[in-house]
Amino acid sequence: MRLFLIFSIMLASFSLPAHAQSLRDMAGQMVMIGFQGDQASGQWHNGIKRLTEQGKIGGVLYLKYNVAAVGTVKQKNADWQAAAPANLPLLIAIDQEGGKVERLTKSVGFAEIASAEDVAKSLSLQAAQALYEDLARRLASLGFNINFGPVVDVNVNRNNPIIAKFGRSFSADPEVVADYAAAFVRGHKAAGVLTALKHFPGHGSSQADSHLGFADISTTWRDTEYEPYQKLIGQNLAQLVMVGHLYHKSFAEAAQNDYPASLSSVAIDGVLRQGLGFDGVVVSDDLEMGAITEHYGFKEAVLAAVRAGNDILLFSNTREPSLELPDKIINLLVSEAERDPAFAQMIERSYRRIVGLKARL
Repeated sequence: MRLFLIFSIMLASFSLPAHAQSLRDMAGQMVMIGFQGDQASGQWHNGIKRLTEQGKIGGVLYLKYNVAAVGTVKQKNADWQAAAPANLPLLIAIDQEGGKVERLTKSVGFAEIASAEDVAKSLSLQAAQALYEDLARRLASLGFNINFGPVVDVNVNRNNPIIAKFGRSFSADPEVVADYAAAFVRGHKAAGVLTALKHFPGHGSSQADSHLGFADISTTWRDTEYEPYQKLIGQNLAQLVMVGHLYHKSFAEAAQNDYPASLSSVAIDGVLRQGLGFDGVVVSDDLEMGAITEHYGFKEAVLAAVRAGNDILLFSNTREPSLELPDKIINLLVSEAERDPAFAQMIERSYRRIVGLKARL
């Protein structure tokens, strides 16, 4: 499949679940934020609980500094989950890939695992699945229900500063990537933990780190970077897909803008959904990463992300940490939906996908 293919966007009509109260409620389920602090008490702990009760967030993300001890993590997660509206459990997410990318570490009493690269080099697929199932069961025991992995980036560029450097790719062979990613997903499914394939359309060839600024893959990206997505979607092993802040001129030229894949309807609704056949939940990479904040304003980024086809808007909430961030996002979404019925349909469609995903928990 070629990046320059353009697909038409079809918005299907549907009836909403009975517990959907308003457009504002639906928009709230699209918001996932990070938080400050590491204790099961205090302003941030209570604030996240309140936002959950009010339906102003659909998910929360842990970063490394949010973890002081596994017992505290378990208590926080239990408190927050108990506050979630009926039939809409809170998505409690973490990046626990293995190797250098682990929020839970041995220093807080959590057994670490090897990087994706080392797993693929040293373990059979069966052993890898067992390893990832054990990891997921330990995550689930602490109250996590989504792990942002596996990385399905193909190790195209051995000098890549964010994927290859940290051993986050299983292999330079897309078949090996797909097979070990499948072991990761199956292991997590067995433990009841959701997974997210990342970073679509592929971060493995980049020469820059999208955390820090613009990452242009126009001349480095290869068609083989689609292959793991094609295979895993075909095997019904793609529960969520995380889209990266990766710029490709073909996406931008087709849409007549300068947006990276995460803000591009050509990339998400075109290639990922209609081209590759993925109709599950799409989550943006952190919308506070440099690739976004250095080039686009808050309002533009939020609205473009929804128009592109993202269902969950992920904010690490690290630039100007605030418990008011969800209200700020929701107000933007509702205001635009009231102005534009087509935008309201996008929110409704995302809500339906998220409800479907949460029903699987």
